Amino acid sequence: MSRSRPDFGRTFDAGDAFSGPPTRVRYHVVAVSIAMAFILYLDRVCLGEIIKDEGFRADFGASKEKLGEVLGAFFFTYALFQVPAGWASDRFGARRMLTCYIVLWSLMTGITGMASTVSTLLLARLACGVAQAGAYPTSSGVVRQWFPLHRRGIASGWISLGGRLGGTLAPYLTTILIVALGSWRSVLVSYFLVGIVIAVIYGWVVRDKPEQHAGVNEAELELIGRQPDPNRPTVREFFGTLLGCTRSGSLWLNSLSQFGTNVGWTFLITWLPSYLADSQGVAAVAGATMVTLVLAVGMPGQLIGGVLGDAAVANFGLRWGRVLVPAVALAIAGFAYMACLGLASVWLIVACCAVVSLMTDIANPSTWAFMQDVGGRNTAAVFGWANMWGNFGAAFSAALVPRLMTWGETSGRGQDFVFIVCGGSFFVASILTLGMNATRPIRVGT
Repeated sequence: MSRSRPDFGRTFDAGDAFSGPPTRVRYHVVAVSIAMAFILYLDRVCLGEIIKDEGFRADFGASKEKLGEVLGAFFFTYALFQVPAGWASDRFGARRMLTCYIVLWSLMTGITGMASTVSTLLLARLACGVAQAGAYPTSSGVVRQWFPLHRRGIASGWISLGGRLGGTLAPYLTTILIVALGSWRSVLVSYFLVGIVIAVIYGWVVRDKPEQHAGVNEAELELIGRQPDPNRPTVREFFGTLLGCTRSGSLWLNSLSQFGTNVGWTFLITWLPSYLADSQGVAAVAGATMVTLVLAVGMPGQLIGGVLGDAAVANFGLRWGRVLVPAVALAIAGFAYMACLGLASVWLIVACCAVVSLMTDIANPSTWAFMQDVGGRNTAAVFGWANMWGNFGAAFSAALVPRLMTWGETSGRGQDFVFIVCGGSFFVASILTLGMNATRPIRVGT
């Protein structure tokens, strides 16, 4: 059978140039998505390391509470714009929109490096949150288009791994670059330039659908499978999607579970560096190394969780297979935080935080796959809805932690308050996860 597909004005014949074994373009799409996720988290996490730099503190002289508001501001706008940004990708195409998103958040990272007042810093981080909001919802929609149901967990895991790699290297890489370049500002400008390069590569490699890519042959299309309901959602459908999200009890459970998970996990990327420096007296490079180790331990969890999640679906069915792995992993993360209570050794606390990192990452691929399962052609918008609530949790955590530490100063138990809240949030998330049902797709309301 012959099939023509346009690409840059050229026409290809599937029976000629595209015959033979399956092509592997889907792996190229994942590879560039991994690079996108890497710079996404590098730009997101680096400020948590920068705020403890003496040059930064000299430039701004802000209190920890004020800096907590700056850190939390990113997650607030990041959360609010999840659904609109995700819907825009569903409507106008993932390739176009995510390329724009990468350019915009990279620009905001560069502007952050040029900020001279706390107000400018705050505005730049708010805008960065807006720009980054569509990244993972869009990537989730891309995975749905390029991979069959039984491979979505591992594909999502690889992309999440790219994000975790960026977040893992951010503390150490940022600290080393500040020393090498002599300024925290130069570091952020460098990250801006890297982001622009990745945006160009993403726009060059990715297509909204496999059949639009000149390099995809019939065999790869058959392997991927035909996606149902290929039409893009209308403007009117945006509001129907929101209504459908509000009516889905299963999606509400997923959303609140993500809220609880991020309350616990965000401590690792926002306040753990400052906690190690201020409460434990750890030197800058040593502290950056510890945070890097904590996040590095979690990285294999993305692939482990993807494999375990897909295997669980194959063995227990979609209903229970999607929830068993994340429910168990989140409960273990809660116990790891509770184990920190009363520990005097900084390395034991770091080890417990590493367990939290690992378990959070093991739970993540199944959480992504759930939203792809129920989202249909509105996957990016549905993903954005649930991820919005998760990042409200992140914003809440970033602002809450310094206040918990202040409240506990009189009794010397500030860090215990933090560990109790973070651990408890994971327990709640684990229980909520068990109620999710991936066999019930979101019904777009009217």
